[in-house]
Amino acid sequence: MSTSGPCTEFPAPGLHNPQRILTGHDKEGKSVFIQTDHGYHGAPMLGGAAAQTIMYSSDSNPIELTGDVDLEFLKKQPSLHNPNGCVARMIDFAPGTESSLHRALTLGIGTVCEGEIELWLGGEETRIMRPGDVSINRGAMHRWRNTSSEKPARMLFIMLDVKPIIVNGKALEFEMGKLMDEYAKYEEGEGPDGKE
Repeated sequence: MSTSGPCTEFPAPGLHNPQRILTGHDKEGKSVFIQTDHGYHGAPMLGGAAAQTIMYSSDSNPIELTGDVDLEFLKKQPSLHNPNGCVARMIDFAPGTESSLHRALTLGIGTVCEGEIELWLGGEETRIMRPGDVSINRGAMHRWRNTSSEKPARMLFIMLDVKPIIVNGKALEFEMGKLMDEYAKYEEGEGPDGKE
């Protein structure tokens, strides 16, 4: 079945809507399910070539769980990453979609959930990632590409803040290419309003 087409919302056509299951504790300290939904801040990206949803984000390390402080922060739209915090972002890629070459000053843990994704670092080599494969991106320039011309693909990214990355005595710079427009709007408060 061909599932080509734009990703004007999350999830992409042809992919299931994943559950986000938040757990915690009741007043007696018993483990409980707090909320089951599909994440916050769903939005198209790259002009409809991809779509995202936020599964979790925090603004501290270690994370403050007492009093559900983290759950209040989670309602806010994060930027690409949160200083001294984390972002868990799920992205669906339409068939054939590729990102621009970019560098986030983070430790980016990317896991393929569905489909097949090519990881390119700007040189001659690439790596093909399939469901369950994980990349640990330590501030490297990179590009993601859905290798299928017919089916969407999905990745889950965990973005963790890092100290400045120094290579050969020089600090690496944040470089997002065309993706900068995707995240600049959130810095300016123009992103999705936090509804499910």
